[in-house]
Amino acid sequence: MPVERWSTTQVLAVAPDPSAARAARGVSGAAKWLASGLTGEVLWGLCKGSGKNPYQVCVDLSGPAYRCSCPSRKFPCKHALGLLLFWAETGVGDAAAPDWVREWQAGREARAARAAAPRDTAGPADPAAAAKRAKERATRVAAGLDELRRWLDDQVDQGLATAERSGAAPFEAMAARLVDAQAPAVAGAVRRLGRTAGVGAHWSDRLLGELGLVRLLVTAHDRLDALPADLAATVRSRVGYPVTTDEVLATPQVRDRWQVLGQVDSADDKVTTRRIWLRGAESGRFALVLAFAAPGQTFPADLVPGTEVDADLCFYPGALPLRALVANRHGAPVPLPAPTGAVDVRAALSAYSTGLAADPWRESVPVLLAGVVPTREGHLVDQAGDALPLAPGHDQPWWLLAGAGGQPVDLAAELGPAGLRPLAAWADGCYLPAASGVPAGPDARIPELPTELLSAALVGTARRPWDGALAVAGRSLGTGGSGAAGVLETAAVALAYRRAGITPSAGRGRVPAAPAESTPALPVAPTVRLRMLLTEGGAPGGGQIQQDLLTEWLRLADRHGGHMPYDTLPALLDVGRRHRALRPLVSRLAGRRGRWLAGLHSEWGYLFDEVLDSTAPATGPGSGDDWETGTVGERLAYLTRLRARDPDAARELLAAGFAAENAPDRARFVQALEVGLSPADDAFLEGVLDDRRKEVRQAAVALLRQLPESGLRRRMTGRATACVRLDPGEKALTVDPPQDCDPAMRRDGVDPQAPRGIGARAWLLEQVVAGTPLAVWTVALGRSPAELVALAVADDWGPALRRGWARAAVEARAADWADALVAASPANRRGRDRLPDDLLWQLYEVLPADRLSGLVTDALHTDAARANRLLAMLAHDWSAELSATVADTVGAWARDQGRNSWYLSELCRITGTAATPALADRFHRLADQLAGDGADTARVRAVAQLAAVLAFRFEMHKEFT
Repeated sequence: MPVERWSTTQVLAVAPDPSAARAARGVSGAAKWLASGLTGEVLWGLCKGSGKNPYQVCVDLSGPAYRCSCPSRKFPCKHALGLLLFWAETGVGDAAAPDWVREWQAGREARAARAAAPRDTAGPADPAAAAKRAKERATRVAAGLDELRRWLDDQVDQGLATAERSGAAPFEAMAARLVDAQAPAVAGAVRRLGRTAGVGAHWSDRLLGELGLVRLLVTAHDRLDALPADLAATVRSRVGYPVTTDEVLATPQVRDRWQVLGQVDSADDKVTTRRIWLRGAESGRFALVLAFAAPGQTFPADLVPGTEVDADLCFYPGALPLRALVANRHGAPVPLPAPTGAVDVRAALSAYSTGLAADPWRESVPVLLAGVVPTREGHLVDQAGDALPLAPGHDQPWWLLAGAGGQPVDLAAELGPAGLRPLAAWADGCYLPAASGVPAGPDARIPELPTELLSAALVGTARRPWDGALAVAGRSLGTGGSGAAGVLETAAVALAYRRAGITPSAGRGRVPAAPAESTPALPVAPTVRLRMLLTEGGAPGGGQIQQDLLTEWLRLADRHGGHMPYDTLPALLDVGRRHRALRPLVSRLAGRRGRWLAGLHSEWGYLFDEVLDSTAPATGPGSGDDWETGTVGERLAYLTRLRARDPDAARELLAAGFAAENAPDRARFVQALEVGLSPADDAFLEGVLDDRRKEVRQAAVALLRQLPESGLRRRMTGRATACVRLDPGEKALTVDPPQDCDPAMRRDGVDPQAPRGIGARAWLLEQVVAGTPLAVWTVALGRSPAELVALAVADDWGPALRRGWARAAVEARAADWADALVAASPANRRGRDRLPDDLLWQLYEVLPADRLSGLVTDALHTDAARANRLLAMLAHDWSAELSATVADTVGAWARDQGRNSWYLSELCRITGTAATPALADRFHRLADQLAGDGADTARVRAVAQLAAVLAFRFEMHKEFT
């Protein structure tokens, strides 16, 4: 039977960390693999590395298990992951497996055969000694629990209010005594209770409930011999008696098609625990597989969420046997398009109550809910209208809303007293892993115990005796105990009663379903890279470079067209919230699902301020562009589309209700008139110049300055030509700036308040000249831009005049004027005649590519700091010529031991996100040469990082072609 190809999601799920997933992308292309193939369930390949010999890579898909000849200490390494990605996305070759593959496969089969051989069941070598050790341990445990009973009673007898003052110290001391008594599990429970005392608004409620459950465990241990075998096993496990792997594997095996529903990681002291939940497709039985990892270690990746594996499981003994070990596997895992056996909310609550009855110390039980939809209040509601709350920290399931769009889904979760902790969901055959929850503080839990019980425990039974009488919901609990022991016993019963009696809520409204998309989805390969870019550490070079790479990815995606994968929308919308400049790109790529999400979350409301969904029809029911009732974004989109089709009708529509709009909307609507701008708009924009709000007037000024024949341009021209003239000899300019800023000038956008360091009249002259079309000067004075800039200016008004010309050149993108002004204000000039740096850099951006490349080349040879600043202003997409020039400079600077390495690092950082990506191999070779020559490690690292960033970009560009 052929092995079913893995999906990209499955491959990335087995990555030990984000950096390994990122590195795997660099070796997942066909060019990296000299040979590859699939032999049975073993995937193999020869990967080109930095040495002369390729790396030998094998993956046993039935495990999965990995082998690679590289020195990496990660499992799987980047080469194994790269081979899996290569197979998942394009398929591998059909070459015959070499000897080293067959040898590894044979070795694994031999080890599996030895493991499957019957185990020696003769028992310990010395049964009498083993029995003696077991008896001694039982004695120590009994003594420790007896001491724990007295300690628990003392806490309630003296009053839990003292615990708030004493803190965790008494709990730590008691836990240490229990460790000595060889009861580690109950010791851990006591230690955790110490972290509860005095913390949060309802700490006493939580503390008393958990103390009661610990007291119940002590009582159950006293009666261990009288308990049913399965319940006795549960009690022994909760106390901390060990159960060996061999003992578990000796129990009956349960073979099934085990569906891997999801996993949860939790950190406890210095060990991280991974809970992996499975469910048998035939048996309907849940199973829990635990994995543990110390800091710096990775978890085994043999059970991949979202897959199904045919395997034999052996369960640990207990009243509610959930924990299991995988004894044998029968074939490789296959994708799980949808789980089986999902139930409604009431059936899930019934299973939860049954689980608590069997094991009252259990914090949660697994459930698989059918057809649930989120609500706005943080609940999940099924098709019958029954709802359960999501646990604090998980009650804003944007991952689920984005992935399912408000459609009913099957959802796996852990159900506990605080609500549901989602594991994953399935929507339209796609597996949606749950996002990590937001850490919830201690105040998130609600009280669970009766107030009269709490009062007695806080004050202490020595001061307020407890008679044991308590009714919950009108029914007596019938515990009958008195004193401190009675309080703890009653607390345990009341807590279990309350938790097992949870009922669903009704009347919760589902979120409306998201509208259908109007654009196709982006290709798979780019979206895999997007997920890496949205993950911290998902790209080479650090946070700033990763942000630049994400920006470039968004530009490429916008150029390609299409909408984002739904699971990336929450992170993408957060990017737009933090970076205003990216919002137009985000708005176009988020699609209708993104706008639907934004309507559910106020922090993403910025999306409605953008021009959205320009592909939607301009008219018709359900188009979302109703000018009268739409959102700001929808109205703006409608106006923009109408403007493109009928500019006059759009302007008249806006003018009809313009005065009734609020100021921010008036400014946005005026800016929308840039589409189809023509002299016919002059009259309306002239009226806007009288608006009471500055931002609205500025929007109108910006458009009128784009119309050469507008009234504003004619008035500015009149003012400018009255101020600046050729002297009688026509060899210099005479300037007479305005004396003051009259109301007419203010109306035309002239600011009367001069910046610090600039005179009032010079500032007025600069603004008037900036608002005048540049063609006025070349026509009226009969000179070219270079000749005008070179003319002398009388009375020291030259700097203000040149600043005005520079601003006009930047606004008009006039390359001839920019070239003349840059030439007249070289970087090595100092003094008042030099243009300010901000204007100079803006002029550089206007220059044609060949002129700018010349300036860059000069700076690279003369001034490293200026060269880096100039290159940084060039943003992205350098030409091949400029990229080659910079590459030569990187090589020279890297070999120049006398040059400051900081300038090299900065040059490499800038080059990585702007140069032609095809240069990656050149820099890889340079880094190898530098390392071989014994160059400074900082220089080698800078060049190697540059090569890695360019390689990342090369693959990213290729994925969009």
